[in-house]
Amino acid sequence: MRCSLARRLPWGTVPSSTSATGIDLMADTAPLSLCAREPHVPADRLVAEMVPPPRFDSVRFATYLPDPDQPSQTEAVRVLEGFAAGLDGDPAGGAKRSFLGFGKAARKAKAPAGPRGVYLDGGYGVGKTHLLASLWHATPAEPERKAFGTFVELTNLVGALGFQQTVKTLSGHRLLCIDEFELDDPGDTVLVSTLLARLVEAGVALAATSNTLPGKLGEGRFAAVDFLREIQGLSAHFRTLRIDGEDYRHRGLPEAPAPFTDAQVTKAAHATAGASLDTFPALLDHLARVHPSRYGALTDGLAAVCLTDVRPVPDQSTALRLVVLADRLYDREVPVLASGLPFDRLFSEEMLNGGYRKKYFRAISRLTALARESKGLVAE
Repeated sequence: MRCSLARRLPWGTVPSSTSATGIDLMADTAPLSLCAREPHVPADRLVAEMVPPPRFDSVRFATYLPDPDQPSQTEAVRVLEGFAAGLDGDPAGGAKRSFLGFGKAARKAKAPAGPRGVYLDGGYGVGKTHLLASLWHATPAEPERKAFGTFVELTNLVGALGFQQTVKTLSGHRLLCIDEFELDDPGDTVLVSTLLARLVEAGVALAATSNTLPGKLGEGRFAAVDFLREIQGLSAHFRTLRIDGEDYRHRGLPEAPAPFTDAQVTKAAHATAGASLDTFPALLDHLARVHPSRYGALTDGLAAVCLTDVRPVPDQSTALRLVVLADRLYDREVPVLASGLPFDRLFSEEMLNGGYRKKYFRAISRLTALARESKGLVAE
């Protein structure tokens, strides 16, 4: 399928005005095209980028606002602050590490038998990533000795470096934070289970977020005995903290804007410095040709993503790729302006009732938030 007529060259600095969204607006500028981008991401960049994404650069425990009606949110902050304090002054594998003893010195250098990490389980938009990033920031270690990435990014790192080199690279870390922990492939289960076991042996603290309890990862998709055994092994590494609450991304906010017309989206793309413009079907086709580990690089330098002809996602594989792109756009705070169907109609009823439903609802939540952020790009 043909990509958009957007330009393929990197955009430069031009005189501009600024919209209410803080994005530069200008006239008659050919937009970029995601379909024209085929980024290459070297392995060293994958390692260097294992830090909280831009949206979470400045978050801290103090900036998390617990819902007074949800005591589990306040409790999660308390536990995680203690978890961070328990990592003070002790290198990976050191004798004083105790993790869930929260600061009490261990008597022996060998790894304790109990959980070595915390697992934040909760619904969409209750602030799990905010808390995970706050833990990363609060842990008293140099940035290069703390790693933060999504589950997809972690498996991509193994693919780029190889298993042994990944173990070697991460074993010197004090903390590994894994956001959006989920298992989409039984092979990933064995890979990650083995990797985390090796890191725990090296004394690395673990923290993860998910919409699924660790003992129920992959539920509704995989039932093989080997898979279930590996899941139990993974679950043993974590103490679970349940975080309840409504989706903060939509708490007290107006409804997301209805989709715009093709003409409005195209005009906004041409008027916005650093915007991309593609048809939605062409973008879905292009995502199939780009490895998900490169979706972050695919969005480098974008001020907004403009899409025309949004329609239902045709199949599960395409839907899962779109979920990853939605995560990367959300992490980077890139507004999404679209025509066609609203984002809550992207996925079929069968998808929303299937084993990947939590991923799809997260994508809807995040794309809706980004659509709301794009409203200022359209001239009244």
